Amino acid sequence: MASLWSADHARYAEDMGRVDPFIDLYHVDVSDDHFVPGLLLFPDLVATLRRHTGRMIHVHLMAERPAGLIPAFVTAGADLVTVHAECGARAEEALEALRSRGIPAGIALKVESPVELLEPFLDRVVLVLLMGTAVGVKGVGLDPGALDRIRATATLLCRRGLRERVRIEADGGIRTHTVGGLCGAGADLLVMGSLLFGSEDPGATTAWVRSLEAAGRP
Repeated sequence: MASLWSADHARYAEDMGRVDPFIDLYHVDVSDDHFVPGLLLFPDLVATLRRHTGRMIHVHLMAERPAGLIPAFVTAGADLVTVHAECGARAEEALEALRSRGIPAGIALKVESPVELLEPFLDRVVLVLLMGTAVGVKGVGLDPGALDRIRATATLLCRRGLRERVRIEADGGIRTHTVGGLCGAGADLLVMGSLLFGSEDPGATTAWVRSLEAAGRP
């Protein structure tokens, strides 16, 4: 999974062309300057990116009112949309908006939030996104508790009989020295930013990460 936040924003088409043959999905971070500081990526950009790839586009909504953003991003070409469990009833509203449009949904959790917040949403999602760093921040190290949170989430999914259906995605702090531990803890998918776009050989980098993802799956 390639995070377009780490692509060169003046050369999206070129950067996507380098990695597109090797990935299955693009990850698009969206923020509203309320749920997290700063603004990130917009529906018009997603619509433009859609013209450059046939790969799936995953939109990660870091927003206080995600339901209001869903129509525009679905129209722009989002194939999968993830909202944050911390939004509570507003996350419920967003999941219903996605269900009514036939769009698969994910549920995300900030690094400081307890894993138990995920429980009410698990039977309606295909993906759990676990932040390994503070949301809206790039270039910082993996939180020391990230691996335990992945293990706890995997245990929770197993207990609910959902482990085969719901994938765990690790987002933030994905570096050469953290990939093995994240996959070993139970992450099925890793959001690669600079690890992929900064690679001289994105094909080899992706193949290496996929081999570790596969080895860590139950």
